[in-house]
Amino acid sequence: MFKTRVTEILGVDYPLIVGTMQDISTGEFVAAAANAGAFACIASAMFMSKETLRNEIRKTKSLTDKPFGVNINLFPMLRPISIEEYIDTVIEEGVGVIETSGRSPEPYIDRIKKANVKLMHKCARVRDARTAERIGVDIVEIVGFECGGHPSMEEVTTLVLLPRVVDTVKIPVVGGGGFGDARGFVAALALGAEGVLMGTRFMAVRECNLHPNFKKAFVKANETDTVIVQRSLSDPIRVMRNKTALQVLEMEKRGTTLEELIPFIAGDTRRRATAEGDIDSGLMACGQVVGLIHDVPTMKEVVDSIINGAIAIYERLGKTLKPAG
Repeated sequence: MFKTRVTEILGVDYPLIVGTMQDISTGEFVAAAANAGAFACIASAMFMSKETLRNEIRKTKSLTDKPFGVNINLFPMLRPISIEEYIDTVIEEGVGVIETSGRSPEPYIDRIKKANVKLMHKCARVRDARTAERIGVDIVEIVGFECGGHPSMEEVTTLVLLPRVVDTVKIPVVGGGGFGDARGFVAALALGAEGVLMGTRFMAVRECNLHPNFKKAFVKANETDTVIVQRSLSDPIRVMRNKTALQVLEMEKRGTTLEELIPFIAGDTRRRATAEGDIDSGLMACGQVVGLIHDVPTMKEVVDSIINGAIAIYERLGKTLKPAG
């Protein structure tokens, strides 16, 4: 029922993509998504060498025989990695899909295409989606202003951005930002998406390695419990509203430098906070859809509820949306 060009390209049961999340998208997490019929990518940025990435890919393969991908982060990083080495490692290990995000993957497109690897690119603006199509990307993922992580400075909501991109490019489009249940899944497909990207919803599943304190915070949170920080760096990111986020906002209002912000926004600060369960330290990416999270089920339970719920919605609409007369 939900077969699209996205499911054909990725080789998955459902056009449901679990958002790549640094420190969360480990081999175990990705395998759980794959085994549930969704698609997910290992976050390569959490591994500090190509060998640790190679080991994580092999571990994932030992946990699932279903397709999965690897995300190559092209955002500026405080501790840069060798993009070429990571891409070569993915190719050598026989992973069939690479997801890029941040900057344009154009410098690496020939390397990826020659290896017959499919490329998904995640972006947040219409012109970036157009560029992705021009350089030969197979699937473009577009995220609106509601999303957790990095929206664009243009602040366009998914309800407008997604159909704009669908009308602009011919390659398959995956929509993300504000989707977290069966209703959002159907809405994205109705807007023209051939796949649906959900990140925040899957941070509150049992297989997620987040400390239980964060999962409890997600369940209690409302849709208003996120803020956008790092606008002053032209690198906006939507995060949970906590003491660190509010402190960063105050510093940005006063006018601050990257050097002054680093102790608050660095990945090491976040990793320490998540390990210790300190929900007020560090910046935790989180979408507005957190207001729709009310439980912490298994990965499979979430995927099944989305797909079964979507089928029920289609059946209900089929009965109610009949032509008059």
